[in-house]
Amino acid sequence: MKAALKSSSKLSPTRLEDGDGKDSDMPPKPEQSDLGEAVEIEDAVFGQITREGPNYRNVGWVGTVALMVKQQFGLGVLGIPDVLNTLGMIPGVICILCIACITTWSCYTVGAFKRRHPEVYGIDDAVGKMLGRIGKEAFAVSLCIYWTFCAGSGMVSTATGLNAISSHATCTAVFVVVAAIAAFLISSIRTLSRMTWAAWAGVITVCIAVIMVTIAVGIQERPSAAPQTGPWKSDWKLVGNPSFTEAVSAIATTIFSFSGVPGFFPIVAEMRNPAFYNRALFTCQAFVTSMYIAVGCVVYYYCGSYVASPALGSAGKLIKKVAYGIALPGLLVSGVIVYHFASKYIFVRALRGSKHLTSNTFTHWAVWLGSTFGVGVVAYIIASGIPVFGALVSLIGALFGTLMSFQPLGCMWLYDNWSRGKTRPTPRWYMMVAWSVFVIVSGTFLMVAGTYGSIVGIIDLNKANGGSAAWSCADNSNSS
Repeated sequence: MKAALKSSSKLSPTRLEDGDGKDSDMPPKPEQSDLGEAVEIEDAVFGQITREGPNYRNVGWVGTVALMVKQQFGLGVLGIPDVLNTLGMIPGVICILCIACITTWSCYTVGAFKRRHPEVYGIDDAVGKMLGRIGKEAFAVSLCIYWTFCAGSGMVSTATGLNAISSHATCTAVFVVVAAIAAFLISSIRTLSRMTWAAWAGVITVCIAVIMVTIAVGIQERPSAAPQTGPWKSDWKLVGNPSFTEAVSAIATTIFSFSGVPGFFPIVAEMRNPAFYNRALFTCQAFVTSMYIAVGCVVYYYCGSYVASPALGSAGKLIKKVAYGIALPGLLVSGVIVYHFASKYIFVRALRGSKHLTSNTFTHWAVWLGSTFGVGVVAYIIASGIPVFGALVSLIGALFGTLMSFQPLGCMWLYDNWSRGKTRPTPRWYMMVAWSVFVIVSGTFLMVAGTYGSIVGIIDLNKANGGSAAWSCADNSNSS
C-alpha cells in the first residue's frame, strides 16, 4: 500500500504552491490508499499520518516562529546581564553577536540538511550518517541528557519564580516537585502544533516581564542588591577583568542562550511546509539577538555588579514578585518544550516504523506516557541536585550546548558539500570549509574549557555560605 502513495511530505528545495502560484502553508490534500482510507501524509519519519491518529505535520510557519523563539528566548535572557557583568559591556555584546552568528548558521544548516535527508528526525540521525551506528548512539544518549538537563533547568527557574512570588513560603524542593508535575501534564500533549499556544504564551509573558524589569531598573534609585544607604553609582564596566574560569563560564551561559539548535530538527520535522523554515529561523534569531542585547545592556548599565541571576530579581522585591508572577508561565514553558522534545525523541525511536507511532493504540499511549514520565523523573532529580539557576545554565551550555550546536553542524556542512566542491573548488567553497572547521575547533575548545569552569563554579558555590545544596529548602530566588 505504501508504494501506491505519493511521498508528498518528503522535504525538497521546492515550495508547495497554491492555485495562484504563491507560497502556501496549507497541508497537502488527503490522498486515498488502495484500501480506500484517507491518508493525509506519507512522511519519511512518521510514516502514514491518517485522520485516525495525531497529526505530526501540522505546524505553520508562524507557529514555528513561536516554538523557535521559545527554544532560544526564556531562560537564556535571564542570564545575559550577568554575562555582561563578567565580561564587560563591549566584550559581552561582541560575544552575544558572535554566538548568534554561529548558531544562526548552524540552524540554517539544520534546514539544508533536512531537505537533503528527509528521513532525519534528530541530530543523532545526522551524526549517524556521518559516523555510523556508534556515533549515532553516542549522540542519541547525549541528546536525551541535554534536553533532560534543559527540562531540569526549566523546573529550577519555575521553582525560583514560585519562591519569589510566595516570599519563600515553603521548601524549594517542594516547589521543584510542583514544577515537575505541571511540566509533565503539559508536555504530555503529543504534537507540536498543539503546543504552539503554550509557546506563544511563554514568549509573551517572558517578554512583558523582562521589559518591566528593564524599565524598573532604569527609573529606580538603585538595584535591590546594592547598599541601600549612602551614595551609590552603578559600577558597570566597558571591559571586564574576569579569570579564565569566569570568562569561559560566561561564554557557556551565552551559548546556552542560543543552544536551541538540536530542537530545530523536530520542529522542522513537524512543519506543514518546510519551505518556510528559513523565514521562521531568521525572524526568530533577529528577535532573540535584539532582545538579548537590549535587555542585557540596559539592566547591566543600571545595576552594574549588583545584577541578579536570574535577572528578574534585579529591580527590588515588589517588581521581582510582579515580574516573576507574569513570567511564570514562560519559565514553565521553557522547560516544557525541551521536556516534550526529549519524550518525543524516545517515543519516535521506540515506535518508528510501526503502526503504533501514528495510531491511538494502547501501545502508542503506554510508550508515550512512559516516555514523558521517565524524562520527568530524571529532570526532577537534576533540578533538585543542582537547584541554582546560574550554575546549572552554565554547566548545560558548556557541556552540551556546544556539542549540539557547533561541532556536528560544521561536520554536516562538510558531509554534504566536501565531495561536490572538491572536484570544482570555488573561493566560496574554500571559505565555507574554513568556516566549518572553525566552528568545529572553537566548539570543542569551548566545550572542554567551559565545562571545567562551570564545574569549578558549582564547587565554589556549594562551599560558600548560603550555597543551595541538593534537595535544599534554601530560597534560590536570591542566588546570584
